[in-house]
Amino acid sequence: MIGVNQLAKAYGARTLFEDVTLKLVTGSRYGLVGANGSGKTTFLEIVAGDEEASEGSVAIDKGARVGVLRQDRFMNDEEPILDVAMAGDELVTKALADLKREGDPERLVELEDLVRAHDGYTLEARASAILEGLGIPTAQHRLPLRTLSGGFKLRVLLAQVLLGGPDVLLLDEPTNHLDILSIRWLEKFLTAYKGCAVVISHDQRFLDNVATDILDVDYGTITLYPGNYSAFSRDKVAIRERKEADLERKKETIAEKRAWVERFGAKATKATQAQSRVKQIEKLEESLEDLASSSRRAPKFHFESERKSGRDVLEIAHVSKAYGEKKVLVDVSVVVRRGERVAIIGPNGLGKSTLLKIATGKLDADAGAVKWGHETRVGYFAQDHHEALTNPDQTPIDFVWDAVPKAETAFVRGALGRVMFSGDDVKKKVGALSGGEAARLVFCRIMVERPNVLVLDEPTNHLDLEAIEGLSEALKQFEDGTIVFVSHDRAFVSALATRILEVTPSGFRDFPGTYEEYLARCGDDHLDADAVVLRAKRDAAPKEESANQKSWEEQKKIANRKKQLPAKRDAALAAIEAAEARKAAIHARWCEPGYYEQTPAAEIATLEEEERALGPKIEQLYAEWEAIEAEIASLEST
Repeated sequence: MIGVNQLAKAYGARTLFEDVTLKLVTGSRYGLVGANGSGKTTFLEIVAGDEEASEGSVAIDKGARVGVLRQDRFMNDEEPILDVAMAGDELVTKALADLKREGDPERLVELEDLVRAHDGYTLEARASAILEGLGIPTAQHRLPLRTLSGGFKLRVLLAQVLLGGPDVLLLDEPTNHLDILSIRWLEKFLTAYKGCAVVISHDQRFLDNVATDILDVDYGTITLYPGNYSAFSRDKVAIRERKEADLERKKETIAEKRAWVERFGAKATKATQAQSRVKQIEKLEESLEDLASSSRRAPKFHFESERKSGRDVLEIAHVSKAYGEKKVLVDVSVVVRRGERVAIIGPNGLGKSTLLKIATGKLDADAGAVKWGHETRVGYFAQDHHEALTNPDQTPIDFVWDAVPKAETAFVRGALGRVMFSGDDVKKKVGALSGGEAARLVFCRIMVERPNVLVLDEPTNHLDLEAIEGLSEALKQFEDGTIVFVSHDRAFVSALATRILEVTPSGFRDFPGTYEEYLARCGDDHLDADAVVLRAKRDAAPKEESANQKSWEEQKKIANRKKQLPAKRDAALAAIEAAEARKAAIHARWCEPGYYEQTPAAEIATLEEEERALGPKIEQLYAEWEAIEAEIASLEST
């Protein structure tokens, strides 16, 4: 499908990669990984034909259609959704536009023939059908692209790509700014895709779920590893260790042989053996090759508070916020205590970032109040770095120094060095920094401020995998502090969160536990509340007889069942809530001061028996509720 032969790319004296020879095949999905600035996007642009290689070539099978999703994909935000999708067929779109302007009769005939030959008069209908299939209803097709969330914008642009029927998909950071629901949808789409896909991503869980192979941009070349990201991580370390061990063994052998020659080489009786060892040394030295240095570098984040906060860190009481007619927060109340690591997750557009801005005083609520606890000191990381980097002409060293004006130069430079700013890097203008550099700089300032509460809005955006892993480890070591964060990076949330706040259209759902415990309770399918996924599930189910083949009696039974099920579902949910409330009440009773000393043994035994029975009962209630939901979905498809 794609043949890469002796490919190299350099900018002046800096070589990104060289001697790259690969064969990328149909049916495989390649995760393209590497440090920021290593050349991932450049490689994708060369394959797409948007960038020239310094050496070598890329060959794509003749007639293969290539679809590209670029990083700067939302440049046409004001265009109608349908027009953005239709732009996927550039030839027909241009011909249709020319037809409206052209006055030459002969040219009009040529354009008419071209449009008919490419089925151009069905273009709008085909684009509309793809959008509908991707969960964007017809009523929205004439609205501007900007009216959609990031996840649904991605679907529009995928519709644009799919309209051309691509055999090859090249996707540059498709998960950036997507919520978990949209990332899960994209995973399902890509795993069902039959062509050849190359995807750049810094999302470890996404790469584990999607990639069949990994293309690693490192050591000045691009290496293919079979398997997903976790397999690649293990294999790369093992291969590097074997190479280092082999190199060390060769060096030790050379040293031993050289020592023997120096000791016995002058003796006539050992001359022949000495010459033989000299030749062996020469061959071994020829086989020695210096192992290239990795382009991967990890920042050394470290967060330490100056003093502890009080036990109650943050109280959000009955907060509401609307933008015009759109209500994003309604009567939200949350209490956060010292030491908690609270992850706020859920679809885009439901007020997660708004809540953090209100909590940190960056935005006023329409109603309600925010109260910070005793001795709290907050470090805030905004999703948009420009909120912190307000002066584009400022240098990194001055930006950090502003937070600690009495600090010595060595201290500030040391802090910047930990996040990979050294030498002349500290004197760059912050307006010229990349997204990853800007994120590291903002974290550096937070580090030197030494807050005891961290409020982080999408902290992993723009960071490469090594930086994300370093940040995750540093935050886990922030033992005396409190963290409230919004993230769509599931591996990051899984590694860090001790409490989950899920935002839904109907409000907040508070889950005291880790992300894995949350998934174990809710199941991964809670992320699939999406017409596309539900439709795919229904399509995969065994087909019943069509409605017009059923008897009138059967249709009547189905109609009656459809009416009964919502009430049964609501009753099941009410029973679950009652059982969970009773279990929580028992736990609260056990935690009362003096409970075990003052309560009769018989009453303690009775409560313990009741609590043990509630566990299986709740599980059974959940099973019944899930069965009802499945039956509702099944009946809706009939």
